Amino acid sequence: MSGMPKTNQTTLCYIENDDSYLMMHRVKKENDINKDKWIGVGGHFEKDETPQECLLREVYEETGISLDNYRARGLVTFISDKWQTEYMYLYTARVKYDLIEKDCDEGTLEWVPKSKVYDLPIWEGDKIFFKLLEEEHPFFFLKLKYEGEELVEWNVEYS
Repeated sequence: MSGMPKTNQTTLCYIENDDSYLMMHRVKKENDINKDKWIGVGGHFEKDETPQECLLREVYEETGISLDNYRARGLVTFISDKWQTEYMYLYTARVKYDLIEKDCDEGTLEWVPKSKVYDLPIWEGDKIFFKLLEEEHPFFFLKLKYEGEELVEWNVEYS
């Protein structure tokens, strides 16, 4: 994005194949707040984008996958003492194949069995929404409050 400040709205997608999620190990970017963590695929909205447009663009840019089977699962509000509040639209998507041909410049992409995700270095709050996704909750609103990397408060409401 040329010179525009990044918006504080983002998308994040967990792409599923069989019993695995496509996870990104964030090891490539300088000054990455997600450095060394494992997260899904996504990023910041560009000017005038809808959440769906951002989702489809970011997933394609980072993985080369054109999604056609996805659904909105929740809206996560991240509050932090270190950076501005972020509103993240959380999606899951299904793909029939596990071939990722693209080399992503933000991290290393890897299929991780869902049962193993909790053992990775992931944000504490991510464990909460993984559980909500697993339990097939209806659309949810999740508030996560961090001090540094520590999750100090959270709550969830359902629509």
